[in-house]
Amino acid sequence: MISIRLDGQVAFVTGSTRGIGLAIANRLHEAGAKVAIIGRQAEQAEKIAAGIGAGAAGFGCDVAEESAVEAAVAAAERTLGPISILVNNAGLTRDNLLIRLSGADWDAVLDANLKGAFHTTRAVIKGMMKRRAGRIINITSVVGLTGNKGQANYAASKAGLIGFTKSVAKEYASRNVLANCIAPGFIATDMTAALPGEARDALLGQIALGRLGDPADIAGAVLFLASDLASYITGQVLVVDGGMLI
Repeated sequence: MISIRLDGQVAFVTGSTRGIGLAIANRLHEAGAKVAIIGRQAEQAEKIAAGIGAGAAGFGCDVAEESAVEAAVAAAERTLGPISILVNNAGLTRDNLLIRLSGADWDAVLDANLKGAFHTTRAVIKGMMKRRAGRIINITSVVGLTGNKGQANYAASKAGLIGFTKSVAKEYASRNVLANCIAPGFIATDMTAALPGEARDALLGQIALGRLGDPADIAGAVLFLASDLASYITGQVLVVDGGMLI
């Protein structure tokens, strides 16, 4: 049995105080990486990190704010060491039909989901280049591949993240900095738990495996892309959707 280890690595995981991000942080930590837990509220991030244990530290950061990202990256590197794995998971939704979608809701989603990844990537890329090693893993969505009614802003941000990732992959492959996306399908979270029974049944009918994904399914894909097993993979989109898009 192959055991994936990330000993000596430092991961910076945005949006990791709950849900998919927390599952990712836990999986990377279990594999031996030191992990920076990043959330909007410093107190919550620190509490989560304390629960994970030694080798984890929490930092407050709004990824839409460039100065906040730079400060969080600097603090994480002082505490844990040079960042070798960046996971851009932070994001939000402001769903509405296009005709009702406000400019503020458009900007909020694009700033968090797309500009946030720009800020974090730019903050870590110089160090990765100098060390000639780095993994950037961006959490996009199947909605970024298909679009979705009522989510023009969200779909645009996630599709943009795919294009951003491919560009970063091309720019920094020569420095052994690999950039890839993971596109989750419907994952069992607080949002999907609130679906009415009929809507949930209809959703499950679209998924070949007949079940919602678990945050651990996404965490496992991140672990793979962060490991040496994926050393010849860059600029790709790994769809983890239980066969929904077949």
